[in-house]
Amino acid sequence: MPEVNKQFNNIKIHSQYSICEGALKIDELAEYCKKNKIKAIGIADSYNLCGALEFAEKISKVGTQPLIGTQINLLYENQIGKITLYATSETGYKNLTKLSSLSYLKNSTLNEPHCKIEDLIYNNQDLILLTGNYKNLFGKLFFANKKRYFEELLGKLKNTFENRFYLEIQRHSETQEKHYEGYLLEISKKFELPLIASQEVYYLNSEMSEAHDALVCIGEKQFIDDSKRFKYSNQHFIKNSDELKNLFSDLPEALENNYNFPLRFSFKPKKSKPILPSLSINENTSVEKELLKQAQDGLKNRLKNFIFKKKLTKPHEEIEKIYTDRLSHELNIINSMDYSSYFLIVSDYIKWAKKNLIPVGPGRGSGAGSLVAYCLDITDLDPIEFDLIFERFLNPDRISMPDFDIDFC
Repeated sequence: MPEVNKQFNNIKIHSQYSICEGALKIDELAEYCKKNKIKAIGIADSYNLCGALEFAEKISKVGTQPLIGTQINLLYENQIGKITLYATSETGYKNLTKLSSLSYLKNSTLNEPHCKIEDLIYNNQDLILLTGNYKNLFGKLFFANKKRYFEELLGKLKNTFENRFYLEIQRHSETQEKHYEGYLLEISKKFELPLIASQEVYYLNSEMSEAHDALVCIGEKQFIDDSKRFKYSNQHFIKNSDELKNLFSDLPEALENNYNFPLRFSFKPKKSKPILPSLSINENTSVEKELLKQAQDGLKNRLKNFIFKKKLTKPHEEIEKIYTDRLSHELNIINSMDYSSYFLIVSDYIKWAKKNLIPVGPGRGSGAGSLVAYCLDITDLDPIEFDLIFERFLNPDRISMPDFDIDFC
């Protein structure tokens, strides 16, 4: 078994992907980890995993172990609040992404995405659960004097998660924490649940406290000088290990569990090639042939209804040859780079939008340089008329996913 590192682990970093809540850029965090030789660090953005891959890539590059987590809303007894979940393996990560997606897809209240306890129990494999702070679900139940529901939920989750469940103790010099902590210490003994020390980190250093307060006000649609609004203490920055060890010195069990926490992880998400949906094409044809047919049909339409109706300085036959040659050139590159299905997919949903009277923009960026896109109704700009270069969009010497910038109403 690897030797336990006695460095306090900040496992609850809120990056800029915790919208209007976190103010920590992942690049800055990676630099901090490198400079301070941090062994492990965990992300726990609210309601999403948008920063998970970037976090894993950049943090591991500087020699720090990334711990991937997120905070998801859970609905219990008409109370919605956050819990914190971490993925210890690839299976756990798949469950984490599934729960994060379900929280948005399975309920009608778009402003508060949430899962039900049944979703959590069904998808619990290789996930570690932390109860969160006094503002999260368990804290809300406590301060609403719903201790019976608190303990009932605790029992259900303990039966499911067993040794993957921690009661979280946080200390940011906030009054509510002290009341809540006393109750958690009692519950820990009663339910034989382990404690873990953590800090809710929203910004890098103490100087950012005032700016973070303004960010929270923007998210809450409140004024800074409103005396009745909720306000975080100025202690939500990354403190050094010695400070935090001293802060939790009276709770050696909670500290020990914090030190051991990274040993439970053996996974980080990795980059992968984009997976495009497979297209149902007629048995007698292929994706490449379908793209060729649609592009040629589209070119005929564009020539007849648009290009030939303009004032032209060359004969129609000569102009048609210019467009046909360009179309053939682009199709060769698209097919050689395996992006035929991508063009057909984008064309399909844009045509659907237009057919259903949803306004669609003419196209922006380098994608406007593609004649194939123009013929497939993806864009509405003639690249030959405006001397736009296709290779700025798709180039065999620079393999990257093509990116159409399209605006939908």
